[in-house]
Amino acid sequence: MSVETTVSRFDGLKWLVVFVLIGVAVVGNSYYADQSLLYRVLGIVALGAVAGLVALQTAKGAAFWTLVKGSRTEIRKVVWPTRQETVQTTMIVVVFVLVAALILWGLDSLLGWLVSLAIG
Repeated sequence: MSVETTVSRFDGLKWLVVFVLIGVAVVGNSYYADQSLLYRVLGIVALGAVAGLVALQTAKGAAFWTLVKGSRTEIRKVVWPTRQETVQTTMIVVVFVLVAALILWGLDSLLGWLVSLAIG
């Protein structure tokens, strides 16, 4: 799936607007630090949404949105394991980790005992 994008001569200006909006959100959050956190978060979310909408109007933003839509399509194609398969696989991993831990504990104990014999 290829995405044909035409780079607009205004893309640079749109990205500048996006960065200015994000900068305004950051500076505004600091400037209005004495205000309620709720209002500051709502302001940041609103400015972020506007910046996102402006970014989607660029060639790279359109390509990103196409990627997101394609990802959603691919996720629908995934065959997810059943609950029983998930539990069985988890139990296999847990047992393997416990066996590996016991082997490493035994090896560590053996080597520690051998070193203590050698050192005296």
